[in-house]
Amino acid sequence: MGFIQAFVGAIGGTFADQWKDFLVPDPNITATTAIAKAVVKGTDNGRGSNTHGSENIISNGSKIVVPDGMALVTMQDGAITGCITEAGGYTWTSSDPNSRSFFGGDGVIDSAIKTSLERFKFGGIPGSEQTAFYVNLKEIPSNKFGTQSEIYWDDAYLNAQVGAVTRGTYSLKIVDPILFVKNFVPVEYLRPGADAFDFADMDNAAGEQLFNEVVGSLSAAFSNYTNDPSKGNRITKIQGDQIGFAQSLSQAVEDAYQWKSSRGLEIVKVAIAAIEYDEDTKVLLSDVKKADALSGARGDSFMKQSVARGIQGAGENGGAAGLGFMGGGVAGANGVMGAFGGGVGVGANANQNTQAQNTSEAASEKEDPYERLAKLKKLLDMGAISQEEYDKEKNKILGL
Repeated sequence: MGFIQAFVGAIGGTFADQWKDFLVPDPNITATTAIAKAVVKGTDNGRGSNTHGSENIISNGSKIVVPDGMALVTMQDGAITGCITEAGGYTWTSSDPNSRSFFGGDGVIDSAIKTSLERFKFGGIPGSEQTAFYVNLKEIPSNKFGTQSEIYWDDAYLNAQVGAVTRGTYSLKIVDPILFVKNFVPVEYLRPGADAFDFADMDNAAGEQLFNEVVGSLSAAFSNYTNDPSKGNRITKIQGDQIGFAQSLSQAVEDAYQWKSSRGLEIVKVAIAAIEYDEDTKVLLSDVKKADALSGARGDSFMKQSVARGIQGAGENGGAAGLGFMGGGVAGANGVMGAFGGGVGVGANANQNTQAQNTSEAASEKEDPYERLAKLKKLLDMGAISQEEYDKEKNKILGL
C-alpha cells in the first residue's frame, strides 16, 4: 500500500519514455519556490504536457517522479499520507484513504521526517481532497533583511554597547518538509491547483512574517556573534563570515521563534551588504584600531619612529640647543630611544651610548633650569616623552 519504489537515482530520458503519464513538479518553479504542486505530464517525442487529469485525486497506479533536492508530500482528506525525500521513480498502488508511505535518504532528515510523519499522520487541514506537493529541499537564496533604524547590542571586545543600521540577504533550507507543511504553509497553498509558495513573492504573507522575525532577531544575533569567544569577539569579522554569522542568526531565530523545531526551517548562510555604525560606535572603533596598531612589536617600532620624528622636529625648530638637556643630535636621540626601547641606541655600540648620555647630562647641568623645563614641556606636548619621564626630570631639575 502507498508508494512502491520503481528505481532510485537521477531521472533519465529512457525512463521518461517508459512511463506514459506521471506526476512531476510544476515547470514554472524558481530557486526561491518552497512548495509547488505536482502536475501530470504525458511523454511524447517533444516531452509535452498533459494536465487533463483530476486535480483532487491521485489515481491508483499513478507514476510519480521525485527529482534530486526535492521531497514529495501527499495529503488526503487533510491528513499527510506520504513523504518521499529520496530521488527516483515511484508508483502509487493503494486505494486506502488512510494509507501511508515513507521513503527517505540517509542522514538527519530521514529520522526527522519519520518522527514528524508519526506525529501528524491522522490530523490535518480540513478538506476532502487528495493532493501531492513538491517541497524544495535545496538552499533557498535571496531572502532579504534590513533595519530602518539602529539596533543595539553589547559587544564583549569593545566592552560597550554598539549600534548600527544593517542590511543583507540570507539563505534558508527546509530541513523537515512535514513540519514546514503542517505548521507554517497557509492553507491556500495546499489546495489542488494552488499557486506556488514562493518566498520572493511580495504578496506572500508568510514570507513577510519570516522577514520580520529575522529583523527582530538581528540584535540578539549580533550579540551572539560578538560575545562568542570562538569567533574572536570582533564585529569587524562579521561581513566576511557568512556561515559563522548564519549560525548566530539561526540560533537567535530558533530561541525566539522556533524555526527549526516547529517549522522545519534553518538559516544556512548570511551575506551582510552593509553595516552603518552610529557615531559613538565609529569613534570607538577608531580608537580600537589605533590601539591595535600600537600593540606588540609593531607598536614599539611605531613609538620609536614617532619619538625620532619628534626629536628631529625639535632640533629643526631650536637647533642643537633645543635638545641640550639630552646632549643634542644623535646623543639626544639615544637618550630618548633608550627610555622606550631598553637602551637601544643609534651609535655603533653600548660604549658610545654611555658616552653620549654622559655628554647629555653634562650639557644639561650648564643650562638654565627654566629653559630646560620649557624644552621638556615641549617634548611632552608633542609626545616625544611620557608624563612620568617629564615629572621625573622636572623634580630632578628643581631638586625635589
